[in-house]
Amino acid sequence: MSEQPPRTTLEQWATLAAVLDEGGFEPAADRLKRSQSSVSYSLKRLQEQLPLPITTAQGRRTVLTPQGELILQRARSILQEAARLERFAETLAQGWEPEVRLAVEIILPPELLLGVLASFAEQAPQIRVQLIESVLSGTSEALVQRQADLAVTGMVPPGFLGDPLIQVEFVAVAHRDHPLLALNRSLTQEDLRHHRQVVIRDTGRYRQIDSGWLGADERWTVSHLTTAIAIIRRGLAFAWVPRHFIAQDLAAGALSTLPLAQGGARTETLYLVYADPANAGQATRQLGEMLMMEASVIGQR
Repeated sequence: MSEQPPRTTLEQWATLAAVLDEGGFEPAADRLKRSQSSVSYSLKRLQEQLPLPITTAQGRRTVLTPQGELILQRARSILQEAARLERFAETLAQGWEPEVRLAVEIILPPELLLGVLASFAEQAPQIRVQLIESVLSGTSEALVQRQADLAVTGMVPPGFLGDPLIQVEFVAVAHRDHPLLALNRSLTQEDLRHHRQVVIRDTGRYRQIDSGWLGADERWTVSHLTTAIAIIRRGLAFAWVPRHFIAQDLAAGALSTLPLAQGGARTETLYLVYADPANAGQATRQLGEMLMMEASVIGQR
């Protein structure tokens, strides 16, 4: 059996990248905290182990051949992945779990959620986040069924404790040309009853809950808030919608709040709940703390 040729190492490729980035053996040696002779020997061994030349000399500079440029480009990707792997191992060694499962009511302001996820990604890029978008009892079930480590919910299930996170204002709205607005007067429940209402379906499997006024004779039920808002924008129904989702529509006059004699607006509190506070991992706790902090900042605006 023929002897296998020695394999190149990540250290050799990192040395080559340093020489090219720094423009020479001496500055590369300083960066790598190695002797210049060690750097030179490492590149000599790398070239001997490859079947084609990857560098050539131009005066006192070492430059890549066309084939070397292609190979080093791939090598840099491998070096970056190896560095990420090392950082991930360090993260796990510090007690960070590899994944956080976050269940969130779909009425949570997107700017809050996305801002927190962006900051979390910078702080712990190797930690996976599984986001569960849910409605009403679906969020509570994610906690009870241990499908989530952390939840933002409007209903804290029995046996759990939650901290108030943020208040969400719901307003009754319709398209500016909706017949209800053409009445030009204060509206009653009887007025609403004769027009189509759109509501969001509870995502719970075991105990679905109705929320809000549901007295319309004709009602459409959809699975997501964005669908409900699209229906309202087409003038096909009215609904109670979180104000922050339609703020621009209201400011532009495309949608209007319904002038209800009572109940035109209501406020709901969302809570931050840990599935197992005593045993929550460091990543779960960090994400929870970031949600609380960002909510506090938004609440002060």
